[in-house]
Amino acid sequence: MSIFTNEFQNAHNKIPTVELSRRGMVRTMALGLSLSVLPSFMASAKTEIDKEALDHGERIIPIGERELVDMQKFIEECIEANKEVDSQAAVKEVLKRGVSNASDMLKAIGEPTEAGLKVFLRTKELTIFAASWTPQMNLMPHNHKMWANIGIYTGREDNIIWENQKNGLEAKDVRCLFEGDVATLNTSAIHSVTNPLKRFTGGLHIYGGDFFATERSQWNPETLAEEPSNGDVIRGIFKEANEQMQKMKNH
Repeated sequence: MSIFTNEFQNAHNKIPTVELSRRGMVRTMALGLSLSVLPSFMASAKTEIDKEALDHGERIIPIGERELVDMQKFIEECIEANKEVDSQAAVKEVLKRGVSNASDMLKAIGEPTEAGLKVFLRTKELTIFAASWTPQMNLMPHNHKMWANIGIYTGREDNIIWENQKNGLEAKDVRCLFEGDVATLNTSAIHSVTNPLKRFTGGLHIYGGDFFATERSQWNPETLAEEPSNGDVIRGIFKEANEQMQKMKNH
């Protein structure tokens, strides 16, 4: 049985794509969709988030009603699993089922065409987004300050797991995630991310809290000095990755 549903697919013929912002994302998500047509998970997820939520610089890719509808059952199952005593383990099981059929998940989310995040859910308890990395894109070491589950539905994502020691950051482990693989990170985890392939990588990232309103740290990729998460720096990484992708297309 597919994890996706088209229950609301024909509710409206043309509903405008919604540009998602980091500030007040749950409210903004519903613009253009009448309450009667909103998928049930969206109605329940419209938790008010502080409009002064931190901006970490990730590029937010707009999502359309069709994508929300196709992901409905998966997101509902994540919301229910997050109520379990061991919420991370329960949500991981939902994610494992979801990416076990990578082609279905790819179809529901859409082929990645640029670096960025498609945010499907943002509440105080749970954040779900699809992250797409351009070929050979890198992200410096960073933390989340909350548990994370990552499932790959296309491509490959290599993670270096770091530990903060007395003398600074030290690499402790490597996790190479292929299609269908799921990794867990605890609340104190620090990792850096690389897409080693010459094609896009897409992964579903699920966090046990409001990812966009949590103060985080990043580590300079050359000196490994700890810094507050800097929106301008991260925005530049996404911008450069997309510009490089465009150059490759033009050659």
